Amino acid sequence: MHCAAIYARIRCIYRVQLQKNLAFQALLSLPETMRIRAFQGLRPDVEVAVEVASLPYDVVSTEEARALGEMNPKSFLHIVRAEIDLPQKTDPYSEHVYVQAKENFEKFRSNNWLVREDAPCLYVYQQRLNEHRQTGLVTVCHIDDYECNIIRKHEKTRQQKEDDRTALNRSLNAHPGPVFLTYPEQAHIDAAIAAICEETPLFDFTAPDRVQHTVWKVTEFAGFIAEFANIPCCYVADGHHRSASAARIAKEKRVANPDHTSHEDYNWFLAVLFPQNQLNILPYNRHILDLNGLSAHDFLSRIKTVCTVTEGADACPDAAGNVAMYLAGKWYGLRFNSAASADPVANLDVSHLQNRILGPILGIDDPRTDDRIDFVGGIRGTRELEKRVQEFPGSVAFSMFPVTCQQLMAIADADQIMPPKSTWFEPKLRSGLFVHTL
Repeated sequence: MHCAAIYARIRCIYRVQLQKNLAFQALLSLPETMRIRAFQGLRPDVEVAVEVASLPYDVVSTEEARALGEMNPKSFLHIVRAEIDLPQKTDPYSEHVYVQAKENFEKFRSNNWLVREDAPCLYVYQQRLNEHRQTGLVTVCHIDDYECNIIRKHEKTRQQKEDDRTALNRSLNAHPGPVFLTYPEQAHIDAAIAAICEETPLFDFTAPDRVQHTVWKVTEFAGFIAEFANIPCCYVADGHHRSASAARIAKEKRVANPDHTSHEDYNWFLAVLFPQNQLNILPYNRHILDLNGLSAHDFLSRIKTVCTVTEGADACPDAAGNVAMYLAGKWYGLRFNSAASADPVANLDVSHLQNRILGPILGIDDPRTDDRIDFVGGIRGTRELEKRVQEFPGSVAFSMFPVTCQQLMAIADADQIMPPKSTWFEPKLRSGLFVHTL
């Protein structure tokens, strides 16, 4: 069945289910295009924005977050990783963590480190890293658009992580971190955003990781709402767990509200929308902790039966279809000689690697759950892969070529799921600059 027909069928089923619940009668006229809305949220006081803004919760370990938090009491990590304010070895998913997060959130507000906007607005958010620049619109998107696949997904969520973000949202009664969405670029939107970037910004600072963050407040937003209403769909680039948890909270609140209309704040979730031609996707590399009982010599011999191997290759592959492998102190180039498939997932290098090497040779049957595989974001570079293999003799690392945004969108359009940890977007959205309360 064609994907458009599948979506139409899903929408039909969804409407039937809504008809069975009178509380959802207002939702029967489901939209066919994107909806965005201005919101009256919280944001840092201008004087402390650089201190409040933090890395996202999921790119630092508890130990890294604790070190950053100890140096900076205003860091938003005290809210999104509140275990850093509890004793060492505290379970990061325990109820104590969410209670602590709520206490810290209230502290930030009482200290005026976070302040409420005077009226609903949007924001333009620009990030610069070296020569790369991406500029997006900060808004809220509707949960029903997420449920009906107007906002399309390409990744499965892990239950523990989804439960964690749901518990945090529930405790704060807020969405503390935005979802990273992308859409096909539109000239009118680009021009409107460029004009705003000529104005005086609300925030403008460079974080310790050398990323410059600039934010403009948008009080005249009707034009943006109208322009996005012409866009048939957008895509979750990064933030599948945040969007899934927002949908769960919305469902809980709908059930609890007998006067539900679909317009309440809990029906909307925080997002930043970037045009797809501005995204910077880095590879997501793999480190396997052992060779599944094989010697390095025997493993290399097995590899040569499934792909072309070149000794002394560059650590960074130069094209799709190529993978670099670090084994026993040497880099090798691996070339998968395969005809293009009609299945967009099967064409991915991470799929070739999994189906030809990780599964049949190394015994990694489920990379989502196997603790013998580590995923290493491309921002850490190939030196990190060399370091890990040296620390774990008898292990192997694979350096990947980045997935393209077109591949991501094709997979989401086909209603399929990418293999785990296939994309690393950089720069990351800073947490704490925008908070949507429910």
